[in-house]
Amino acid sequence: MGLLLVGLMGFGASNFGGTIRSVGTVGDQEIGLNEYASALTQEIRAFEAQANTPISFPQAQAIGLDRIVLQRLLSTAALDNETSRLGLSVGDDLIRNQLVQIDVFQGSDGNFDPAAYEFILERQDLTPAQFEATMRREMARTLLQGAVIGGIPSSDLYAKTLATFVGEQRDFGWVKLTEADLTETLPAPTEEELSAYYDANPDLFTSAEIRVFTYAWLTPDMILEEVTIDETSVRELYDDRIADFVRAERRLVERLVMPDQATADEAIAQIEVGGSTFDALVIDRGLTLTDVDMGDVAIDELGDAGEAIFAAQPGDVVGPFDTNFGPALFRMNAILSAQETTFEEAAPQLRNELAAGRAVRVIESARDGIEDLMAGGATLEDLQSRTDLVLEHLDWTETSQSGIAAYAAFRDAAQAAEVGAYPELMELEDGGVFVLRLDEIRAPELIPLEDVRDQLTQAWNAAAVQTALKTQADDLAEALKAGETPEGISLTAETDLTRRAFVGGTPRAFLTEVFAAEIGDAIVIEDVDGIIVARIDASRPPASDDAAVAAETLQISDQTAASIAQDLFDIYMNALQSNTDVHVDQAAINAVHASFQ
Repeated sequence: MGLLLVGLMGFGASNFGGTIRSVGTVGDQEIGLNEYASALTQEIRAFEAQANTPISFPQAQAIGLDRIVLQRLLSTAALDNETSRLGLSVGDDLIRNQLVQIDVFQGSDGNFDPAAYEFILERQDLTPAQFEATMRREMARTLLQGAVIGGIPSSDLYAKTLATFVGEQRDFGWVKLTEADLTETLPAPTEEELSAYYDANPDLFTSAEIRVFTYAWLTPDMILEEVTIDETSVRELYDDRIADFVRAERRLVERLVMPDQATADEAIAQIEVGGSTFDALVIDRGLTLTDVDMGDVAIDELGDAGEAIFAAQPGDVVGPFDTNFGPALFRMNAILSAQETTFEEAAPQLRNELAAGRAVRVIESARDGIEDLMAGGATLEDLQSRTDLVLEHLDWTETSQSGIAAYAAFRDAAQAAEVGAYPELMELEDGGVFVLRLDEIRAPELIPLEDVRDQLTQAWNAAAVQTALKTQADDLAEALKAGETPEGISLTAETDLTRRAFVGGTPRAFLTEVFAAEIGDAIVIEDVDGIIVARIDASRPPASDDAAVAAETLQISDQTAASIAQDLFDIYMNALQSNTDVHVDQAAINAVHASFQ
């Protein structure tokens, strides 16, 4: 319930006036404009805190935060409407018992302070009656939710079965056979064998579709040397971007925001006496280290915490210090020394940047003239002689990646081009331009054997090696099943491995095959660089007192119950909203959104 007040922060901060009072209704329940605006504000602030960066309202809309908030409020209103229909509510005594337990309403003696209660609500533009009515609705919703998802039976048998399956252990020995392990040298292929392999595998020796293009193009790099840049412009760009070249000393910092000052003080005290760690506190708050990472920051970006953080040693935790999000602890992880790149060092890079930008503008200014020539019937050959465009030819396939084919814009145009289509001036990613003409399409065709002889020989050899290894591996597997280990074969022994283990040098499905086999069996698994033979020696369930299996059983049971509960509640909510009159006023929503712009 303490979080309820946080959720109501700023509830009355917006006032849209006019005759529109709500953004929608669900049954008899209204979703007020201020309620929607406040919830949207909180969602945006929460996202900014998590991302550690401010976002604009259009960005929030692109992410979908407005839709998330609206759907949440519609679901809440549907529950409120249903509790009202059912006559479900809570008494005043229960409301009072909850109120006196909320920390922010307690005085220095730890007891409920009516004056603090009224003062805090007044700051949020709320009356006690409004807040208590909100609490009553929240508690009634909780009762209804509990009734829907309560009583789900424990799935201990299911969880134990899965945990036992995952925790099963196997012992086995294995060896990988490669070409070096062949007992006989393979003879060179005969012409008849090569010809038969060529005929049996035409896909390996068939050319891709080839599109023959003539194209004219011009990129900034082609005219870079023709562009002159004066020293004054370079100096001005260096001064404008001085922050990129002269960087103050910085620190890699993590920030953990605590719910209140007392919790923050207790947390730093626990760290100082060794009772907890920064990592443990992050986990206790339901966060990850990524969530609290601030990256590299300068001292002036850290507010009151700056001096302490910059005086700390890597790994030190300092705080708590006040921030925009509340009291926070900071861990300093690394010192980044100040860096300076002089003008003389940066000038070549800046000069190239300016030249590239100016070259792009030169090409832009030439576009109208090129398009006028094309409209007048100029061919690509004409464009080469009358403009700076360079004429070239290309036999293009989908695997082409060099030259102009390195540009995605050209590849897209090449794929869509048609023979005889009217040429069009198109733009490349770096500001260049091109015009292409598809001269012909050469269909895929089988390449003559003599032209692919080397490739054919390599493919035949690889297949022959794999076939010979497979025969040798099958013989080895039979020997291993009989309890024999042939001379020269040394098995790598693996013990106590579970399905979640990984064995280096084996394919991804190796352990799946191992656990699917019978005890005493030997299996043969083909890999890209050889063939693996493995003998399964023993299998046993996890120990009954295995703490890891017990923990996994509990986790699976909890996850299963939570998943079933969520599915039941989703079904219930879908049915509830389907059977309730839901109306959304888009004009009202647009009015709220306009206030965020």
